[in-house]
Amino acid sequence: MKSNLSNCVMIVFIFLHLFLPVSLWAVEIAPRISDREIIEKLVVLEEGQKAFRAEMKSGQEALRSEMKSGQEALNKRLDDSNNTMLVLFGSLITLIVALFGYIAWDRRTMVRPVIEQVNRLERKVLADLDLEHSDGSLLRRQLEALRQYAGKNPEFAEILRGLALL
Repeated sequence: MKSNLSNCVMIVFIFLHLFLPVSLWAVEIAPRISDREIIEKLVVLEEGQKAFRAEMKSGQEALRSEMKSGQEALNKRLDDSNNTMLVLFGSLITLIVALFGYIAWDRRTMVRPVIEQVNRLERKVLADLDLEHSDGSLLRRQLEALRQYAGKNPEFAEILRGLALL
């Protein structure tokens, strides 16, 4: 058993010696960089970062100005829309007021001839019926005269009774 163990150890040892140099060849040895080279590369990186920051800042400024101009354009469009709505609303109110004015004017002009005709008719009726007479109206006086005549003429009295005037 000892021999098997020693054989195994020996085989492992041989494999390690055979493959270890090959695995060491896979690693490339980096050249030595001096402090000066490191500083120079850091300076180049810092300059690149500064340029990148400046580019970012200019991009942000351009974006801000574009957003500001877009917002101003939007505000102008909203103001224009508000002004348009105010004009349309004012026009609608003006049309409504004009319509009411026309209705009032038309009614007045339409009613005026009717009022004038009623006044003429009233004057004519007052003149024809003589309502302000001390003995009563003309119709009442005529009816009284017909009744008196019917008292003297029986045939005429019968006619007035038929008409319910006596």
